[in-house]
Amino acid sequence: PEGKGFQNKTRFAKFYNLPELMSLTKEFMDVKTPDMLNLPVPNFEVVIETVPPSQQQKKMINDLVERAEAVRSGSVNAETDNMLNITNEGRKIALDVRVMDAALPDHPDSKLNRCVRNVVKIYQETREQQSTQLIFCDSSTPKKGVFNVYDDIKKKLITQGVKKEEIAFIHDAATDDQKEALFEKVRQGTIRILLGSTDKLGVGTNVQDKLIASHDLDVPWRPSDLEQRRGRIVRRGNENPNVKIYRYVTQGTFDAYMWQIIENKQRFISQIITSKAPLREAMDADEVVLEFGEMKAAAMDDPLIKEKLELDNQIA
Repeated sequence: PEGKGFQNKTRFAKFYNLPELMSLTKEFMDVKTPDMLNLPVPNFEVVIETVPPSQQQKKMINDLVERAEAVRSGSVNAETDNMLNITNEGRKIALDVRVMDAALPDHPDSKLNRCVRNVVKIYQETREQQSTQLIFCDSSTPKKGVFNVYDDIKKKLITQGVKKEEIAFIHDAATDDQKEALFEKVRQGTIRILLGSTDKLGVGTNVQDKLIASHDLDVPWRPSDLEQRRGRIVRRGNENPNVKIYRYVTQGTFDAYMWQIIENKQRFISQIITSKAPLREAMDADEVVLEFGEMKAAAMDDPLIKEKLELDNQIA
């Protein structure tokens, strides 16, 4: 998980007797899936933006590897260091090293800078329509006097020609009335770029009218969080027939591992919560994949690693 090396894991991977499970479930649940409702929502394209790690990120990831090895070997006390600390720091490093240390340099091709470039390009191309965009980031939320990615993104957007009054943080709206006033400005295109966390900008946010793009800077913990993010833009009432969802991954970091886990969880959920009759049994993925292989292929940008692990899996 820290982004280097391999580990074999044995885990629960298959459910049986799904029709019986679902018949019990439907005694207290009424499930309607998107394909049953067939709502008039825009078509969406997911764009994966893979960015190379900086030398500083590589160094910090290597430090995490050494710490993880120490934790696993039991040579360090759990109160001193543990995998939860390492995981949290790994997520921050993948986002931007300055979240760990504000004095570190800004990597020009970091996911933040890649996101800013995409946002500005779309902002300029859709000026006439006043199309809007969302940026989701659960880490490094706005805090005065401390480096955070929200303020950094806003500053860079303004520098590149985005009007200051057209950028907003969901965190600035403290009450329900303030939130509704903010959402109305986004619906009208007065505010064209809105930044927020999944928790604050997820359920109950109706700002879809002019949304043309959504950007996922970090990886949420649950598939339902990812669904909530997508549900802001792929929604009835959006005037755009086609929209894009950008997802940013820093190679060789915790990012790719997190995306792989969440994708596998969602695939499994989709097999059970379905409009069709459930299968007798369901694997933990729709096809033969080795999650570490997929993760390493994305993280290390080496398709041979993925191919080797898939062949190993088939032989086994």
